[in-house]
Amino acid sequence: MRRIGSAPGVAFGAGAYLIWGLFPAFFGLLAFADPVEVVAQRIVWTLVVVLLVLAVAGRLRGLAAIDAKTWRLAAVASFALSLNWGVYVYGVLSGHVVECALGYFINPLVTVAFGVVLFRERLTRAQWSALALGALAVVVLTVDYGRPPYIALILACSFATYGLVKKVIRLDALHGIAAEGIVAAPFAVAFIAYLTLSGRTEFVSSPAHTGLLLATGPVTLVPLLLFAIAAQRVPLSTMGLLQYLTPALQMAWGVAVMHEPMPASRWAGFALIWAALAIFTTDALRRARNTRRAVGAETP
Repeated sequence: MRRIGSAPGVAFGAGAYLIWGLFPAFFGLLAFADPVEVVAQRIVWTLVVVLLVLAVAGRLRGLAAIDAKTWRLAAVASFALSLNWGVYVYGVLSGHVVECALGYFINPLVTVAFGVVLFRERLTRAQWSALALGALAVVVLTVDYGRPPYIALILACSFATYGLVKKVIRLDALHGIAAEGIVAAPFAVAFIAYLTLSGRTEFVSSPAHTGLLLATGPVTLVPLLLFAIAAQRVPLSTMGLLQYLTPALQMAWGVAVMHEPMPASRWAGFALIWAALAIFTTDALRRARNTRRAVGAETP
Protein backbone atom coordinates (compact mmCIF):
# COMPACT_ATOMS: atom_id res chain seq x y z
CA MET A 1 0.00 0.00 0.00
CA ARG A 2 1.40 3.41 -0.91
CA ARG A 3 1.99 5.71 2.03
CA ILE A 4 0.06 8.93 1.61
CA GLY A 5 -0.66 12.00 3.68
CA SER A 6 2.36 11.58 5.96
CA ALA A 7 1.85 14.91 7.77
CA PRO A 8 -1.82 14.26 8.64
CA GLY A 9 -0.85 10.67 9.44
CA VAL A 10 1.75 11.82 11.96
CA ALA A 11 -0.86 14.15 13.47
CA PHE A 12 -3.30 11.24 13.86
CA GLY A 13 -0.60 9.06 15.40
CA ALA A 14 0.57 11.78 17.77
CA GLY A 15 -3.06 12.41 18.75
CA ALA A 16 -3.56 8.76 19.63
CA TYR A 17 -0.43 8.55 21.76
CA LEU A 18 -1.12 11.91 23.42
CA ILE A 19 -4.61 10.79 24.45
CA TRP A 20 -3.22 7.52 25.81
CA GLY A 21 -0.59 9.54 27.65
CA LEU A 22 -3.32 11.55 29.36
CA PHE A 23 -5.24 8.45 30.47
CA PRO A 24 -3.99 8.75 34.09
CA ALA A 25 -5.78 12.11 34.31
CA PHE A 26 -9.07 10.61 33.09
CA PHE A 27 -8.98 7.30 34.93
CA GLY A 28 -7.90 9.05 38.09
CA LEU A 29 -11.39 10.61 38.07
CA LEU A 30 -12.87 7.10 38.40
CA ALA A 31 -11.43 6.43 41.86
CA PHE A 32 -15.01 6.24 43.18
CA ALA A 33 -15.50 2.84 41.48
CA ASP A 34 -13.88 -0.54 41.88
CA PRO A 35 -11.23 -1.11 39.15
CA VAL A 36 -13.06 -4.24 37.96
CA GLU A 37 -16.30 -2.30 37.53
CA VAL A 38 -14.40 0.38 35.59
CA VAL A 39 -13.06 -2.27 33.21
CA ALA A 40 -16.47 -3.93 32.86
CA GLN A 41 -18.15 -0.62 32.06
CA ARG A 42 -15.32 0.26 29.67
CA ILE A 43 -15.81 -3.01 27.77
CA VAL A 44 -19.55 -2.53 27.46
CA TRP A 45 -19.55 1.13 26.41
CA THR A 46 -16.64 0.73 24.01
CA LEU A 47 -18.59 -2.07 22.32
CA VAL A 48 -21.75 0.05 22.19
CA VAL A 49 -19.89 2.95 20.55
CA VAL A 50 -18.06 0.80 17.99
CA LEU A 51 -21.31 -1.01 17.04
CA LEU A 52 -22.98 2.38 16.51
CA VAL A 53 -20.08 3.47 14.29
CA LEU A 54 -20.32 0.26 12.27
CA ALA A 55 -24.09 0.64 11.96
CA VAL A 56 -23.82 4.22 10.72
CA ALA A 57 -21.14 3.11 8.23
CA GLY A 58 -23.34 0.22 7.07
CA ARG A 59 -20.67 -2.32 8.01
CA LEU A 60 -22.36 -4.40 10.69
CA ARG A 61 -22.74 -7.35 8.32
CA GLY A 62 -19.00 -7.81 8.39
CA LEU A 63 -19.29 -9.30 11.88
CA ALA A 64 -21.43 -12.17 10.56
CA ALA A 65 -18.68 -13.13 8.12
CA ILE A 66 -16.07 -13.76 10.83
CA ASP A 67 -14.99 -17.42 10.86
CA ALA A 68 -14.34 -19.63 13.89
CA LYS A 69 -10.55 -19.29 13.77
CA THR A 70 -10.78 -15.50 13.74
CA TRP A 71 -13.20 -15.59 16.68
CA ARG A 72 -10.66 -17.68 18.63
CA LEU A 73 -7.95 -15.14 17.88
CA ALA A 74 -10.33 -12.35 18.89
CA ALA A 75 -10.89 -14.16 22.19
CA VAL A 76 -7.14 -14.26 22.88
CA ALA A 77 -6.83 -10.57 21.97
CA SER A 78 -9.84 -9.74 24.15
CA PHE A 79 -8.38 -11.55 27.17
CA ALA A 80 -4.99 -9.86 26.75
CA LEU A 81 -6.56 -6.41 26.35
CA SER A 82 -8.98 -6.88 29.27
CA LEU A 83 -6.06 -7.94 31.49
CA ASN A 84 -4.11 -4.90 30.31
CA TRP A 85 -7.02 -2.57 31.02
CA GLY A 86 -7.67 -4.05 34.44
CA VAL A 87 -4.06 -3.85 35.61
CA TYR A 88 -3.68 -0.35 34.17
CA VAL A 89 -6.78 0.97 35.94
CA TYR A 90 -5.65 -0.70 39.17
CA GLY A 91 -2.20 0.85 38.78
CA VAL A 92 -3.57 4.36 38.24
CA LEU A 93 -6.11 4.15 41.07
CA SER A 94 -3.58 2.65 43.52
CA GLY A 95 -0.98 5.37 42.89
CA HIS A 96 1.42 3.44 40.63
CA VAL A 97 1.27 5.64 37.52
CA VAL A 98 5.07 5.65 37.12
CA GLU A 99 5.14 1.86 37.17
CA CYS A 100 2.39 1.83 34.53
CA ALA A 101 4.57 4.12 32.41
CA LEU A 102 7.47 1.71 32.88
CA GLY A 103 5.30 -1.06 31.41
CA TYR A 104 4.81 0.86 28.18
CA PHE A 105 8.48 1.85 28.03
CA ILE A 106 9.57 -1.80 28.13
CA ASN A 107 6.76 -3.04 25.86
CA PRO A 108 8.88 -2.79 22.65
CA LEU A 109 11.61 -4.87 24.29
CA VAL A 110 9.10 -7.51 25.41
CA THR A 111 7.71 -7.66 21.87
CA VAL A 112 11.22 -8.35 20.54
CA ALA A 113 11.75 -11.02 23.21
CA PHE A 114 8.46 -12.67 22.18
CA GLY A 115 9.71 -12.74 18.61
CA VAL A 116 12.81 -14.66 19.70
CA VAL A 117 10.97 -17.12 21.93
CA LEU A 118 7.87 -17.75 19.82
CA PHE A 119 9.08 -17.24 16.26
CA ARG A 120 12.82 -17.96 16.62
CA GLU A 121 13.65 -14.58 15.15
CA ARG A 122 17.33 -13.68 14.87
CA LEU A 123 18.41 -10.48 16.56
CA THR A 124 21.19 -8.07 15.78
CA ARG A 125 23.90 -7.33 18.32
CA ALA A 126 22.22 -4.02 19.05
CA GLN A 127 18.92 -5.74 19.79
CA TRP A 128 20.62 -8.24 22.12
CA SER A 129 22.33 -5.34 23.89
CA ALA A 130 18.99 -3.57 24.30
CA LEU A 131 17.38 -6.70 25.76
CA ALA A 132 20.30 -7.19 28.15
CA LEU A 133 20.00 -3.59 29.38
CA GLY A 134 16.24 -4.04 29.75
CA ALA A 135 16.73 -7.19 31.85
CA LEU A 136 19.31 -5.37 34.01
CA ALA A 137 16.84 -2.51 34.47
CA VAL A 138 14.19 -4.93 35.75
CA VAL A 139 16.71 -6.30 38.27
CA VAL A 140 17.61 -2.78 39.44
CA LEU A 141 13.93 -1.83 39.77
CA THR A 142 13.16 -5.08 41.59
CA VAL A 143 15.76 -4.15 44.20
CA ASP A 144 14.38 -0.59 44.33
CA TYR A 145 10.73 -1.62 44.76
CA GLY A 146 11.57 -4.56 47.01
CA ARG A 147 9.60 -6.73 44.59
CA PRO A 148 9.48 -7.35 40.84
CA PRO A 149 7.63 -4.52 39.04
CA TYR A 150 4.57 -6.73 38.53
CA ILE A 151 2.29 -4.00 37.20
CA ALA A 152 4.82 -2.94 34.55
CA LEU A 153 5.63 -6.52 33.52
CA ILE A 154 1.98 -7.55 33.21
CA LEU A 155 1.16 -4.42 31.21
CA ALA A 156 4.10 -4.97 28.87
CA CYS A 157 3.45 -8.70 28.36
CA SER A 158 -0.31 -8.37 27.92
CA PHE A 159 0.00 -5.53 25.40
CA ALA A 160 2.77 -7.36 23.54
CA THR A 161 0.48 -10.40 23.34
CA TYR A 162 -2.34 -8.21 22.08
CA GLY A 163 -0.03 -6.73 19.45
CA LEU A 164 1.08 -10.17 18.25
CA VAL A 165 -2.53 -11.29 17.79
CA LYS A 166 -3.42 -8.08 15.96
CA LYS A 167 -0.63 -8.79 13.47
CA VAL A 168 -2.17 -12.11 12.41
CA ILE A 169 -5.90 -11.57 12.83
CA ARG A 170 -7.69 -10.76 9.57
CA LEU A 171 -9.94 -7.96 10.74
CA ASP A 172 -9.83 -4.22 10.23
CA ALA A 173 -9.64 -1.94 13.25
CA LEU A 174 -13.39 -1.42 13.78
CA HIS A 175 -14.40 -5.06 13.27
CA GLY A 176 -11.47 -6.18 15.42
CA ILE A 177 -12.49 -3.93 18.32
CA ALA A 178 -16.11 -5.05 17.93
CA ALA A 179 -15.20 -8.74 17.90
CA GLU A 180 -13.03 -8.38 20.99
CA GLY A 181 -15.85 -6.53 22.75
CA ILE A 182 -18.44 -9.14 21.79
CA VAL A 183 -16.26 -11.86 23.32
CA ALA A 184 -15.73 -9.96 26.57
CA ALA A 185 -19.21 -8.38 26.89
CA PRO A 186 -21.03 -11.38 28.45
CA PHE A 187 -18.53 -11.46 31.32
CA ALA A 188 -18.65 -7.69 31.74
CA VAL A 189 -22.45 -7.57 31.69
CA ALA A 190 -22.64 -10.47 34.18
CA PHE A 191 -20.35 -8.63 36.59
CA ILE A 192 -22.26 -5.37 36.22
CA ALA A 193 -25.54 -7.26 36.85
CA TYR A 194 -24.02 -8.80 39.98
CA LEU A 195 -22.97 -5.39 41.28
CA THR A 196 -26.38 -3.94 40.47
CA LEU A 197 -28.32 -6.72 42.21
CA SER A 198 -26.07 -6.49 45.26
CA GLY A 199 -26.43 -2.70 45.37
CA ARG A 200 -22.70 -2.12 44.89
CA THR A 201 -22.58 -0.52 41.47
CA GLU A 202 -21.43 3.08 41.13
CA PHE A 203 -23.00 3.49 37.70
CA VAL A 204 -26.28 4.90 39.02
CA SER A 205 -24.96 6.42 42.24
CA SER A 206 -24.88 9.94 40.75
CA PRO A 207 -25.20 11.66 37.34
CA ALA A 208 -21.48 12.52 37.45
CA HIS A 209 -20.50 8.89 38.04
CA THR A 210 -22.83 7.73 35.28
CA GLY A 211 -21.39 10.24 32.83
CA LEU A 212 -17.78 9.37 33.62
CA LEU A 213 -18.36 5.62 33.24
CA LEU A 214 -20.27 6.19 29.98
CA ALA A 215 -17.33 8.28 28.74
CA THR A 216 -14.98 5.29 29.00
CA GLY A 217 -16.46 4.08 25.67
CA PRO A 218 -15.59 7.02 23.40
CA VAL A 219 -12.42 7.79 25.37
CA THR A 220 -11.22 4.26 24.59
CA LEU A 221 -12.35 4.14 20.97
CA VAL A 222 -11.12 7.55 19.72
CA PRO A 223 -7.37 6.91 20.16
CA LEU A 224 -7.74 3.40 18.73
CA LEU A 225 -9.30 4.84 15.58
CA LEU A 226 -6.66 7.58 15.34
CA PHE A 227 -3.98 4.92 15.66
CA ALA A 228 -5.57 2.76 12.96
CA ILE A 229 -5.70 5.73 10.56
CA ALA A 230 -2.09 6.68 11.30
CA ALA A 231 -0.83 3.11 10.85
CA GLN A 232 -2.06 3.18 7.24
CA ARG A 233 -0.26 6.45 6.43
CA VAL A 234 2.91 6.55 8.52
CA PRO A 235 6.02 4.31 8.30
CA LEU A 236 6.49 1.86 11.17
CA SER A 237 9.75 3.57 12.11
CA THR A 238 7.88 6.84 12.73
CA MET A 239 5.14 5.09 14.70
CA GLY A 240 7.88 3.45 16.75
CA LEU A 241 9.19 6.86 17.76
CA LEU A 242 5.74 8.31 18.44
CA GLN A 243 4.85 5.47 20.82
CA TYR A 244 7.22 6.84 23.49
CA LEU A 245 4.97 9.88 23.89
CA THR A 246 2.52 7.81 25.92
CA PRO A 247 4.79 6.52 28.71
CA ALA A 248 6.69 9.83 28.80
CA LEU A 249 3.49 11.75 29.50
CA GLN A 250 2.28 9.12 31.99
CA MET A 251 5.56 9.24 33.86
CA ALA A 252 5.46 13.04 33.94
CA TRP A 253 1.95 12.87 35.37
CA GLY A 254 2.99 10.37 38.04
CA VAL A 255 6.01 12.40 39.14
CA ALA A 256 4.79 16.01 38.71
CA VAL A 257 1.07 15.66 39.53
CA MET A 258 0.75 12.55 41.69
CA HIS A 259 4.11 13.19 43.40
CA GLU A 260 5.08 9.53 43.34
CA PRO A 261 8.50 8.88 44.89
CA MET A 262 11.46 8.62 42.49
CA PRO A 263 14.59 7.74 44.46
CA ALA A 264 17.97 7.64 42.72
CA SER A 265 17.82 3.86 42.34
CA ARG A 266 14.51 4.14 40.46
CA TRP A 267 15.93 6.82 38.17
CA ALA A 268 18.86 4.47 37.52
CA GLY A 269 16.45 1.71 36.46
CA PHE A 270 14.60 4.03 34.11
CA ALA A 271 17.90 5.33 32.71
CA LEU A 272 18.84 1.75 31.77
CA ILE A 273 15.46 1.33 30.05
CA TRP A 274 15.92 4.58 28.12
CA ALA A 275 19.43 3.51 27.07
CA ALA A 276 18.02 0.19 25.85
CA LEU A 277 15.28 1.96 23.91
CA ALA A 278 17.80 4.38 22.38
CA ILE A 279 19.89 1.45 21.12
CA PHE A 280 16.82 -0.43 19.93
CA THR A 281 15.31 2.57 18.12
CA THR A 282 18.59 3.64 16.52
CA ASP A 283 19.13 0.11 15.21
CA ALA A 284 15.56 -0.07 13.87
CA LEU A 285 15.91 3.27 12.08
CA ARG A 286 19.27 2.23 10.60
CA ARG A 287 17.87 -1.05 9.28
CA ALA A 288 14.80 0.72 7.86
CA ARG A 289 17.05 3.25 6.10
CA ASN A 290 19.22 0.46 4.66
CA THR A 291 16.12 -1.37 3.44
CA ARG A 292 14.84 1.76 1.67
CA ARG A 293 18.23 2.27 0.02
CA ALA A 294 18.31 -1.36 -1.14
CA VAL A 295 14.81 -1.08 -2.61
CA GLY A 296 15.74 2.20 -4.29
CA ALA A 297 18.85 0.67 -5.82
CA GLU A 298 16.81 -2.19 -7.28
CA THR A 299 14.19 0.12 -8.73
CA PRO A 300 14.96 0.95 -12.40
